[in-house]
Amino acid sequence: MTLWKDPLMSPADAPAPKGHLVIDAVTKSFGDTSVLRGVSLSVHRGITTAIVGPSGSGKTTLLRLIAGFEAPDSGSITLDGEAVANGGRLVPAHRRNVGYVAQDGALFPHLSVGRNIAFGLEKKRFGSKAAVEGRIAELLDMVSLEPGYAGRRPDELSGGQQQRVALARALAREPELMLLDEPFSALDAGLRVATRKAVARTLAAAGVTTILVTHDQAEALSFADQVAVMRRGILAQIGNPFVVYTRPADRETAEFLGDAVILNAELQGSLATCALGGIPVRRPTCQGKVHLMLRPEQIRISDGGPIRGTVLETDFFGPEVTVRLELHGPRDAQGNRQRGETITIRHWNATLAKPGSELFLRVIGEGVAFPAS
Repeated sequence: MTLWKDPLMSPADAPAPKGHLVIDAVTKSFGDTSVLRGVSLSVHRGITTAIVGPSGSGKTTLLRLIAGFEAPDSGSITLDGEAVANGGRLVPAHRRNVGYVAQDGALFPHLSVGRNIAFGLEKKRFGSKAAVEGRIAELLDMVSLEPGYAGRRPDELSGGQQQRVALARALAREPELMLLDEPFSALDAGLRVATRKAVARTLAAAGVTTILVTHDQAEALSFADQVAVMRRGILAQIGNPFVVYTRPADRETAEFLGDAVILNAELQGSLATCALGGIPVRRPTCQGKVHLMLRPEQIRISDGGPIRGTVLETDFFGPEVTVRLELHGPRDAQGNRQRGETITIRHWNATLAKPGSELFLRVIGEGVAFPAS
């Protein structure tokens, strides 16, 4: 779900948002350091939003403001129509009905899994010990763990299992909003993917509005319905994952979200002429000399054509190989071919792209143009 009608529109130019969670012009400084500089974001009920950005961009600070662990210097935060932070009004964290899962899970090491989960339950709602145990079993099932795990200690669990228990404890409060602060970053690659999918299924089934903070671009793009790219205390772009990846708002966002091929080009109307030929550009915002952005997977090896390049080196990554090659430039007055720009593409056949070999190339789809200055 996209917040702005035009994905290339800056947040400052967008209409006032409405949603389950609304953050409006929030600022936060620590001493002389400005961490958040007028952040505005709307999160609709039941969807997942990923806030992605480099370390130090302000992601965790924003999450702590939403949770109620910190107070904003200015601006407002509204949850389900109620202002939880607005000027002098500040609803404390324990009254916001917000679940929070930290990077390390933060389980109580001296308590069993069952007692960790029970810590989040309102005991008055359950008439007996058996009812509490039944609810713990339900929550364990929600995070794909057997009831027998209730008797284990946290140190008897894998990292992924600990994160699921932390999620079950947070879900025990039946929160309106779930905040995930880089909960998968400490896990190894295979476990991280499996745990992320399990958590996503659980939250979707529960219909809980969720915000994930991460510095992992692939994690943000695969996990969320909406992605917000944070940079130096502002939100540079907000939109659905496909839009922010294929149509980034600026070059810095493009290069942060994934590998990008940047070429010098001349843009006239909606056609950019570059070393890869004429590339269509959708909704160009500038003309003349530009930097044209393509994703590596848009550049394919073909059987023939006018665009050629010489392979310089390759890197093998199992299902695919990255190929660095030098494009063939025009010939000079003496007929000698000039050196062209160097680009990196992806291909599945390592034997086809050996160093020194010449390849024909073609481009799939549209490019994105940024001002050259």
